[in-house]
Amino acid sequence: MNRIRSLREDRDLRQIDVAKATGIDQKTLSNYETGKTNPDSYALIKLADFFEVTIDYIVGRVNTNYYSKQNVEKKINEIQSALEDLKKSI
Repeated sequence: MNRIRSLREDRDLRQIDVAKATGIDQKTLSNYETGKTNPDSYALIKLADFFEVTIDYIVGRVNTNYYSKQNVEKKINEIQSALEDLKKSI
């Protein structure tokens, strides 16, 4: 599960930090990251909640990691702002 590692590293967290926050054993987390084992549904829920992404994103079913309405609204605002900037430059 390289996405777990990517999510963790993007936030400058150590495995032990994620383990403490989620209740998932650090060695188990390491096994998820290296692909030795796959997280069960309980672990997926904990990780998705902690990283504020969907389970589908963690398991690679989708490439967008929007979790909440606020994240979607933020992305929409960023796109609108970029479009306004583009209009001004034309």
